[in-house]
Amino acid sequence: MAESSNHGLSAEEQRSQIRKAATASVVGTAIEWYDFFLYGTAAATVFAEVFFPKSSPYAGTLSAFATYAVGFVARPIGAAIFGHWGDRIGRKATLIVTLVMMGLSSALIGLLPGTATIGVAAPILLVVLRILQGIAVGGEWSGSVLLSMEWGDQRRRGLMASWPQIGVPIGLILGTGAMSLLAAVAGDAFKDWGWRVPFLLSLVLVAVGLWVRLRVMETPLFSRVLQNRQVAKLPVVEVLKRHPKEVVLSALLRIPEQMPFYLFTTFVITYITAPAIGMSKTFAFAAVTCAATIELVAIPYFGHLSDHVGRRRLYALGAIVLAIIAFPYYALLNTGVAAVILITIVVVQLQHSMLYGPQASLIAESFPTGLRYGGAGLGYQLASIVAGGPAPLIATWLLHDHGWQAISIFMIVGAVVGLAATLALPDRSKIDISDDAAYGASRA
Repeated sequence: MAESSNHGLSAEEQRSQIRKAATASVVGTAIEWYDFFLYGTAAATVFAEVFFPKSSPYAGTLSAFATYAVGFVARPIGAAIFGHWGDRIGRKATLIVTLVMMGLSSALIGLLPGTATIGVAAPILLVVLRILQGIAVGGEWSGSVLLSMEWGDQRRRGLMASWPQIGVPIGLILGTGAMSLLAAVAGDAFKDWGWRVPFLLSLVLVAVGLWVRLRVMETPLFSRVLQNRQVAKLPVVEVLKRHPKEVVLSALLRIPEQMPFYLFTTFVITYITAPAIGMSKTFAFAAVTCAATIELVAIPYFGHLSDHVGRRRLYALGAIVLAIIAFPYYALLNTGVAAVILITIVVVQLQHSMLYGPQASLIAESFPTGLRYGGAGLGYQLASIVAGGPAPLIATWLLHDHGWQAISIFMIVGAVVGLAATLALPDRSKIDISDDAAYGASRA
């Protein structure tokens, strides 16, 4: 593969920038997902009481997860806004803005009074801040992936693009870990003030993330686009005109990854702490944290593996695995045995890693450099509307009206849709993505 411009850096300086780019992607993404997952954990545990106190437990849970889903609806908007600027002015500058926006909106959630204090304004403001979170994270993913992938060795794109992906389990560990610690320390006061502390800590983490990201240069691949004056005037419009198939397929192939992930990490907390199974919130938080820890190794491993066996082949296998485990997953949770539940929650997370490791490069390399931020971001985030956001909400309704078996069927349908989309998307694991002519030839 042809090498792109390296800013005139020496070999050692370039290796240093590659390390900084990977670190900045991981750290920044971890902070953004820490904030995003805090909301999901709080929605599953305290938001029904704090912001919807007059609802029944079932209605309150639905309302809390509805506000949770709003953030996912906002993510494609963020992908479009920041995709435009990421393909106009660069990856680095855009990522600074997304990080600050996420940190400030999360800190404000931590300061937001409950319905008992300010009435209906509380849930309204909660929704507004959740939308801002969604816009920020919608612009974060593609930028962080490209910052790492476009700096790294093009023969190892799967591995390099997977580094930002581990920001998700890191954020999940930090978010659920912080909530678990505060739940244990604050006790009965957790719903009054304990849940707020992790949100306020976002400001400290953002300061760290900014320090790391400001030390990274713009990627060589996008610098070449700037130097050659190949920047599109309206990148998002252009990518929708030229590559609608790639955008749609990127969204659909995410369903067997994103939908079960939020069932495995958010809805599961509500499921196993319900009276029917009776696990404690502390146990639920700890189990999800253990599962996320496994992914710190599994995600880059599967990203690396995709550089050798091909992204599409590995991804298709992950979708098939989801269909296989859909019924055994809930059957094992229903045993009510703590050890069985813990092992189940941890092991199923490997299915997510099998998809999430190669996913970033699979999607990002489907678009040319000048349109990659917007194209990859839109494809990735559009799945949030049909997969990630509604998943806990739909699961809550299915469980209430049809039983856990209906959730398993829901997962299998998602696996089939994702498998079909994966097989329809060309595998560009081996092409030179800095060469638009080679990219065009691969579309045939």
